[in-house]
This record gives sequence, C-alpha cells and structure tokens, in this order.
Amino acid sequence: MIWIEPPRPRPVSRFFETRRLLSLILVAALVWSVASVDWTGGIVHSGGGNALKDFFLALFPPDLSPGFLKLALAASWQTVVHAVAGITLALIIGLPLGVLASGSLGNPGRSRLAVAATVRFVLAFMRSIHELVWAVLFVTAFGLSSLVVVLAIAIPYAGILGRIYSELLNDVPQEPLDGLRSSGASPAKVLLYGRLPMALPEMLSYGFYRFECGIRAAAIMSFVGIRGLGYEIQLSLNDLLFSQVWTLLLFLVALVLLVDYWSTRVRRSLGS
Repeated sequence: MIWIEPPRPRPVSRFFETRRLLSLILVAALVWSVASVDWTGGIVHSGGGNALKDFFLALFPPDLSPGFLKLALAASWQTVVHAVAGITLALIIGLPLGVLASGSLGNPGRSRLAVAATVRFVLAFMRSIHELVWAVLFVTAFGLSSLVVVLAIAIPYAGILGRIYSELLNDVPQEPLDGLRSSGASPAKVLLYGRLPMALPEMLSYGFYRFECGIRAAAIMSFVGIRGLGYEIQLSLNDLLFSQVWTLLLFLVALVLLVDYWSTRVRRSLGS
C-alpha cells in the first residue's frame, strides 16, 4: 500500500504574499466606487449631448487660419520651454538623490542605510504633492511667472526620477559589479563604470517618458494663468470656439509625438 501524503494547507501568511490580496482590494475598491455613484440623477446634464456633438464636429476642420496658427505655435513654444527647463532641473536634482537613495555610494553599514532611507523619504515627499498643487502654491509666492511652472514640474518630477533611478541602479546585474569590486574598484568607480553604463538605456527611456509627461503638465499648469497651450485652450473653451481648441490639442499631440520619435532614435543609437 502506497501512502500519499495529503497536501499541506498553505499558511495564512502566504496568502498576503500572493496577488490574491491585491486583486481582492482592487475589486473591492471598484465595487465601492460604483456603489457610491448616484445613479438616480442624470449622468449627462441637459444639452450635454448636443454640446459634445458640436465639440467633435468642430474637428472637421479645425481652425487653420494663419493668425491662429501663429498663436498656437507661440503657445507651443512656451509650453516646450517650460517643460525643458522643468525636466532639466528635475534631472539635476533627481539623479544625485537617486544615487544616494540606491545606497550605491559609501561602505556598507548603518550610515549608508540611514542616508538611503532619509533620501527616499525626501523623494516620497517631493512626488506626493501634484505639480498643479505646487503651481498654485508658487503662484502665491512668485506671481504669474514662468518660474512657477518650472519649479512646479521640477520638484515632483525630481522625486519621481530619483525613485525610479534608484531602483534601476539597484536592478543591474551583479556579476560585472562583483568583477569590478574584486579588482579593487571603489564604490564610486563601481557606480561610474558599472551601474550607470548598464542602467543608462533604461534611465534615458524613462527620462524621455517623463519629458512627455512634462509637456502635458506644462500645458495643464497654464490653466493657472501662465501663457502656454493650456492658457489658450481655456480662452477658446470659454468662448466656445471648439475649432480653435482642436487646433491647440493637435499641436499638443504633435509635441508628444515628436518627443516619442526623438526618444526612439536615441534609444536605437545607444543599442547600435
């Protein structure tokens, strides 16, 4: 007679290590959100359907008058300038903070862990506040200045970039790093000649993605009153000039596509 041992019950703690708990939380959040909606009232207000139809019909064609195209081009340039300045400052702040948060520098010990934990807390604080909230706060201090948009993008994006860069630096293969250490390389040289070159493609790819987000953020933050695509979109919406809105939206889409094409070319050049 062959004795077959019955399967052992999985410990309760193993349940929390699987994806089931996260799935249950997401499903519960979805059910709670749907149940919280007041379905008895009208979802679309009176006349909303006609307004939506007028908005989409205004795309055929958008406003292509020379004067408005010139205005849209100037607004696009202002948006790009704000995004470039903001993401550049975010990189200047986020990259060194990401290196410190990764724990790549210094000798192993409690001091390095304390520095990494402190920097991670700072990065979490920076990215936890939305850029639009930062913009509203900075407007009260600096007024309607381009500095508001630049700082409002730079602070949360530096927190995001620093967090992601620290993870990318820690996720590189360890075998080349062990080879550098065995040859007597210091932690700084291991970072410079090992971690950074291996993580650079992913860091650049994510940096370009954040640049795309920065363009959209710069356009959105123009709604606080600073000139740019968002500011012009708001003016056109207030006047119900939907054809102008579509022109401005198409310019925004074109900017994102150009950045995506640029990032693809850069990644291919690094891979060749």
